[in-house]
Amino acid sequence: MNPGGDKSIADGGASAMRRAAVAIAIFVVGAALLFWLDPADLYLWAKAIHVIAVIAWMAGMLYLPRLFVYHAEAEPGSVQSETFKVMERRLLRAIINPAMIVTWVFGLWLAWRGFGFAGGWLHAKIGFVLGMSAVHGYFSRSVRLFAQDRNTKSSRHWRIMNEVPTLLMIGIVILVVVKPF
Repeated sequence: MNPGGDKSIADGGASAMRRAAVAIAIFVVGAALLFWLDPADLYLWAKAIHVIAVIAWMAGMLYLPRLFVYHAEAEPGSVQSETFKVMERRLLRAIINPAMIVTWVFGLWLAWRGFGFAGGWLHAKIGFVLGMSAVHGYFSRSVRLFAQDRNTKSSRHWRIMNEVPTLLMIGIVILVVVKPF
C-alpha cells in the first residue's frame, strides 16, 4: 500500500468531517434561532426540519447495512475492507448520528406541541422510532466491530438486517398518515 495515498485519504476524511461539522453547526444554530424567535409558523418549520432529518436518517439506515453486506464478503485487512471501514464510519458519524438526534429533538417537540403526547397512534409511532433507534445502536456497534475486523455475521445476515429499517419505516409512515387509532 502507498503510505502517501493513505495520508491523502485520511486528510480528505478529516476535511469531510470538518465540513459536516460546520453544516451541522449551522443547522443547529438556525434551528435554535427558530425556537428563540418563535415565529407564528414555527410548528411548520419544525415539521419540515423533522421530515428532512428523518429522510437523512433513513437514507443512512438503508445504506449502512448494504455496505455491511459487501464488507462481510471482503477479506479482513484488504484494501476493499479498509475502504468500507472509512465509508461506514463517515456515514455513521456525519449523517446517521446527527440525523437521528435532530429527528428525535424535533419529533419530541412536535409530539408535545402539536399533540400533547396524546393519541394511540403517536404512542405506537414512538415505539417504532424506539425500535429504529435500537437498530441504529446495533448498526453503530457493528461499525465498531467491522473496524476491528471482528464481524462474525454473514452477508446473508446483513441482507436480512437491511430490511428491518424499511419495515419500521413503513409502520411509522402508516401511523403518521392514517392515524388508525
